[in-house]
Amino acid sequence: MTELVSQMTKEELRMLIDETLEQKLIELFGDPDEGLELRESVKKRLAKQRIMVTRGEHGRDLTDVIKDLGLE
Repeated sequence: MTELVSQMTKEELRMLIDETLEQKLIELFGDPDEGLELRESVKKRLAKQRIMVTRGEHGRDLTDVIKDLGLE
């Protein structure tokens, strides 16, 4: 990464701000999930979802879900 802000691209500056903000929030509030364990059912669901995404399978389109729930 470039050392001077004036020499950074917009994307580099945005990434720097994002990383700094995330670090500060964790420093101030800690990780709210620290010490918690995932239930086995959640681990299995996440593993299944990872496989599906790797295969290129995707869930339902958000606009379809919104229509089905009557939220439009």
